[in-house]
Amino acid sequence: MEAQYSDSDRWLYCIAVMRASLFITCYNDTLFPETGRAVVRLLERLGVELDFHPRQTCCGQMHANTGFRAEAFSQARRLVRMYQDVDALVIPSSSCVAMMRDQYPALLDELGDEPLRRQFDALLPRVYELSEFLIDRLGVDDVGAYFPHRVTYHASCHGLRSLALGNRPSRLLSKVRGIQLIPLANIDRCCGFGGTFSVKNSEVSSAMLAAKLQDAFETQAEYCTALDNSCLMHLGGAMHRQCAGMKTIHMAEILASTQDGEAQA
Repeated sequence: MEAQYSDSDRWLYCIAVMRASLFITCYNDTLFPETGRAVVRLLERLGVELDFHPRQTCCGQMHANTGFRAEAFSQARRLVRMYQDVDALVIPSSSCVAMMRDQYPALLDELGDEPLRRQFDALLPRVYELSEFLIDRLGVDDVGAYFPHRVTYHASCHGLRSLALGNRPSRLLSKVRGIQLIPLANIDRCCGFGGTFSVKNSEVSSAMLAAKLQDAFETQAEYCTALDNSCLMHLGGAMHRQCAGMKTIHMAEILASTQDGEAQA
């Protein structure tokens, strides 16, 4: 499962045919549909046969984090039953994958659905965040992308701490043609979003956001990228209000870009 090169320097991937299902997340589906389209372009270019369940909804994270355990359980049950037979479940959101890995086990135990817990245990090893799927499942870190811009990478808390993504994102970005990848200072610091945290603790959230923006602006990058659109919405909103020149872009859109059809961001 390694990249092959043609004489014209176009990259084609000889990956064993595999199937995967895309869980786009309610957040992306509602606010950032371009991320889902980018994931489809990227994975189909790599030879993955994707399917999409149009009846998918939410992972239940918002409900669980705000104390609505029964509602969270309903979403977890729906997701597990919908995807129990997939070869792989790909999710372009660290926070949703973290919800499944960190909170589903206790949630299912708490509500006593033992058969569903067994189905979940069987499904969990096949659940992948996008960078995990590319590197751990497909075995590629160079996806043939082209993005000739200055870019800095923000590591979301869920990806950094819950999923321990490590250097997977930087490995993928470093192989993108034309990119100038600029390290972000204090990369381990939270951007201050945290879902309802930014509403319930708005002053603290705003202070954390200001510190993160200062680090981002000091890179003088054109784009700030991440694996979670929730962080990017928080950062991008502030950048827009400050009329900053920097833009935000999900990493899937960078990886999906090619010299023939660069991402429109």
